[in-house]
Amino acid sequence: MSQTAKAILIRRHGGPEVLEWTDVQVPAPGPDEVTVRQHAAGLNFIDIYFRDGLYQHPLPHGLGFEGAGVVEAVGSTVTHLKPGDRVAYGQSPLGGYAELRNVPAHQLVKLPEDISFEQAAAMMLKGLTVQYLLRQTYRVQEGETILFHAAAGGVGLFACQWARALGVKLIGTVSSPEKAALARAHGAWETIDYSRENVAQRVLELTEGKKVPVVYDGVGQATWEASLDSLKPRGLLVSFGNASGAVTGVNLGVLAQKGSLYVTRPTLGTYVAEPGALDAAATELFDLVQNGRIDVQIGQRYPLAQAAAAQTALAARQTTGATIFTMA
Repeated sequence: MSQTAKAILIRRHGGPEVLEWTDVQVPAPGPDEVTVRQHAAGLNFIDIYFRDGLYQHPLPHGLGFEGAGVVEAVGSTVTHLKPGDRVAYGQSPLGGYAELRNVPAHQLVKLPEDISFEQAAAMMLKGLTVQYLLRQTYRVQEGETILFHAAAGGVGLFACQWARALGVKLIGTVSSPEKAALARAHGAWETIDYSRENVAQRVLELTEGKKVPVVYDGVGQATWEASLDSLKPRGLLVSFGNASGAVTGVNLGVLAQKGSLYVTRPTLGTYVAEPGALDAAATELFDLVQNGRIDVQIGQRYPLAQAAAAQTALAARQTTGATIFTMA
């Protein structure tokens, strides 16, 4: 039997004004699905990419990939979850901006009792992103120095803390003294204010001329050149986002000129696709939170109906830490 619930939908691409707060019908879960009554949902930059059309999906559609809540019903083939279970997810079909939704069972993990729904909604996509970046795409080692752009953002603050827990020196780029202080408070070894400092030059100075073996870049177009210029020979640029716009027109010859560099464009979905991979990544994340090594920094809370305002603030870089949506 279907149920009526509130959700955000878009029927055309554009600015925040295209977000509609409306009633939707949520059908009974399919055989391999779970119906989740959401208590909180997460906001991420990828939501804006789908809203404005940078990333394409057939219209109309919902937004959001991250949330947490309680299982209401399970499909006929689902055996590892039952009604009443506390669950969370950081990778799902579009539709996280909703009070009630169906999620493929294999994309859900059980949420420990000592982690709240709001914490889960703030950490699943961002925390799992940092897990695959630091532990899989390039497995950072104790004593290494790395560069991480937008270190005071939602993903960045997780990266600062995770790097500190691993004994890694993280240099974080930020846009203001306030964000520099926030990144340092969360574990950044050093910060670079890109609004007034030359990033590549400061990296050279901070590493005593050695540069870094890996740069994690979720900003994109605006930081592309600085990222390449901060890498030591045969270093790896991990381009995992486009906050300033997509990187286009790449001349591969530049990679040779700058020291036989490597570039990768990873996504979380690829890294948690294999059976057991999601549970393993989530367990590592949960352990760090439960042991106090990572503090889930919720900078902003918005009622889900105010999703447009939340996205506007995120795009204008007026947020710090994670932003979550609360349900009525």
